[in-house]
Amino acid sequence: MLIDGNAILHRAYHALPPLTNTKGEVVNAVYGFFSMLLSVGIELRPEYLIVCFDRPKPTFRQQMFAGYQQHRPALADDFAPQIVLMHEILAAVKVAVFELDGYEADDVIGTIAVQAIDLEVIILSADRDLLQLVNARVKVLSPVVGVKNTVLYDSEKVKEKFGIVPSQVVDYKALVGDASDGYPGVTGIGPKTASSLLARYKTFENLYAHIGELPEKVGLKLATDAEQAALAKKLATIVVDAPVTVDFEKCRVQQWLLRDWVRAFEEQGFKSLVARAKNFFWFEKKTEKKEEQLGLLD
Repeated sequence: MLIDGNAILHRAYHALPPLTNTKGEVVNAVYGFFSMLLSVGIELRPEYLIVCFDRPKPTFRQQMFAGYQQHRPALADDFAPQIVLMHEILAAVKVAVFELDGYEADDVIGTIAVQAIDLEVIILSADRDLLQLVNARVKVLSPVVGVKNTVLYDSEKVKEKFGIVPSQVVDYKALVGDASDGYPGVTGIGPKTASSLLARYKTFENLYAHIGELPEKVGLKLATDAEQAALAKKLATIVVDAPVTVDFEKCRVQQWLLRDWVRAFEEQGFKSLVARAKNFFWFEKKTEKKEEQLGLLD
């Protein structure tokens, strides 16, 4: 399981009221993050789990396009400290964290998903950009309401929901742009037109190769914004060869210790999560039972 740390933290922050911990600090995002991690973990029982974060330094996309994500509001005063606290708790409970200057969490996730060549991969994120990574081995689990209800996207679900296959997600964004990230696609080309064009021509490149076949108005729009659309495709494409190397043996869930999680949750006053953590540690119960049989426990 690969968790998009920033995306899940943001969703939890906006979904939950401003809960405070034993020190009076706002921790709604942190609480919601771990609540979702435990819920998904109990249901799916991942063998490996990694959390990926964005870094504060500029990424290569911001160097490529000055307006990339520039319109996004600054982090709220009570949200930024929760990112720091999140890292502290994850370190305390021994959850593997990966992040890389110059890259987004999406790129780190994409790279690790490719490296996990013999594993089924579930990506937990509300970011639809990650749907481009979906294939026979990789799926995206996306929260749809708050931090509880989720939808699991495989290739068929992506096609059913958006009318395109995962490999066309980047081409689709090249045509329509991405308002949330602040870059345009082809002016005047909306979702329906983009989907129909890709249904017929399959790829962005093939579409432009047959631009002469299109109705004059559509062809003119594509021709006028060809350079802009090509840039949009580069911005939308998730890097899958970032300089990150994972030792998956160090990311095994079975290396975690329940006592670390209980201590961390009790320090924050997350009483309800303590009981849920005990349900998550099914593997620790099995280990104890085996040790009892060997006479290693009193």
